[in-house]
Amino acid sequence: MKKKTVVIVGAGPAGLTAAYELLDKSKDFDVVVLEESDKIGGISRTVNYKGNRMDMGGHRFFSKVPEVNKWWEKMMPTQGSLPYDDKVLGRKSNVKKGGPDPEKTDRVMLRRNRLSRIFFNQKFFDYPVSLKASTIKNMGVGTTFVVGCSYMKSAVHKKPEKSLEDFYINRFGKKLYSMFFENYTENLWGRHPRDISPEWGAQRVKGLSISAILKDIFGKTFKKKNRKVETSLIEEFAYPKLGPGQLWELTAKEVKKKGGEIIMGAKVIGVKKNAEDVLTGVVYEKDGKKVTLKGDYVISSMPIKDLVAAMNDVPTKYAKIAAGLPYRDYMTVGVLSHKLALKNETDIKTIGNIVPDNWVYVHDKSVQMGRFQIYNNWSPYLVKDVENTVWVGLEYFCNEGDKLWSMTDDDFAKMAIDEMVKINVLDNKDEVMDYHVERVKKAYPAYFDTYEKIDDLRAYLDKIPNLFCVGRNGQHRYNNLDHSMCTSFETVKNIMNGVTDKSNIWEVNTEKEYHEEGK
Repeated sequence: MKKKTVVIVGAGPAGLTAAYELLDKSKDFDVVVLEESDKIGGISRTVNYKGNRMDMGGHRFFSKVPEVNKWWEKMMPTQGSLPYDDKVLGRKSNVKKGGPDPEKTDRVMLRRNRLSRIFFNQKFFDYPVSLKASTIKNMGVGTTFVVGCSYMKSAVHKKPEKSLEDFYINRFGKKLYSMFFENYTENLWGRHPRDISPEWGAQRVKGLSISAILKDIFGKTFKKKNRKVETSLIEEFAYPKLGPGQLWELTAKEVKKKGGEIIMGAKVIGVKKNAEDVLTGVVYEKDGKKVTLKGDYVISSMPIKDLVAAMNDVPTKYAKIAAGLPYRDYMTVGVLSHKLALKNETDIKTIGNIVPDNWVYVHDKSVQMGRFQIYNNWSPYLVKDVENTVWVGLEYFCNEGDKLWSMTDDDFAKMAIDEMVKINVLDNKDEVMDYHVERVKKAYPAYFDTYEKIDDLRAYLDKIPNLFCVGRNGQHRYNNLDHSMCTSFETVKNIMNGVTDKSNIWEVNTEKEYHEEGK
């Protein structure tokens, strides 16, 4: 029997998961992956700059979906011994009996303790906000009292959730919202929360609220067994030794071993559809030449906006919805320094006694910086000289072509370093040894403008029997890593079983139970 050809657009987590699953579970398909860039992993790639590795956005590997955890374990087994920093500091992290030693091999998934805080008024606050004595001290008794009264008011008088602002106020109260959510959200999206759909909060924050925090504290205090933990409250996560891109580079190698083809530098410019609304293949451009590739199925993780624009004979109504879908782009600068000005006032030991955070949310209207990562704390193996240097990623949210995006790398880096000094993350810019800038287009699909009509667009695309939309950009949905993988798991099951109903694919990350609760 002649094999059927599956064309997969995008070599990020969703695309590579689909490619691997098809080749692993069936011998009936030829698989071709088309990747526009020269890098594997999409937004989950890891950039190696002179031996210092940068994670584009910070990716915690955590899931309550057994299929995902099993897949990760197969690709990169859990550590069987402590990594370098835990070993020298006498820190504890979970190990798996018989697992690989991260000091002896690279193909290993580390177990890392999670710490993510808010930097507000040049003070650290837990994220999510806790009820520790340090929180009250940093806020002040008066502000803490106002926060409590504000929350009680929101608990009694719920607002109709017409916007993301309503969503946050209902869960945290107006005072806490104004302190920790309003400005950061506007910085992230370039829109005020009152102009953003509440669906974003429902998807990303899910069950997190002050009540969830109180329940978690209660569960810890009384050592409640099998307590349910919201995703944002997790205390430990898995992380590839050399960053998230390592997993997808390994997956790409496995895809090729199984007979799959991955074509880099191949930009899809045409998606061909016949009179019966069945896809016949795609047209891609590589090295200035146009190539037509026939396919029986197309799995698309490219932005829906670009997918529809590349497709022939799309009714005007749907073309307009797709063209109006908004995105937020992302810029980051890796800054290598001798030390940071921030003092480690926690009881967590770190090499060089740096602050132990994985990433920090910056809530300061005087700077444009949105977050910063401390790569030393994600994995000691991301930093070439972890004993003597600190490798930090400063993150900025922007729109392609705007003032930030249009800056030269040097000007952007110098501006970002000046902001580090301004908010006392760095004593002075002379501490900086080196820097490197990266840009990511369409990093964050946004929930405003024509997004309110996306269900109409989805219904149109679902009628194309051999088209499957997967991943964050493929569905224009702010999916986590495991959500993106799950969309591909479901797609592969559908293709293998001849199912054209796509509802199971779109249901990923819409039900709280699907992701947050173990099945």
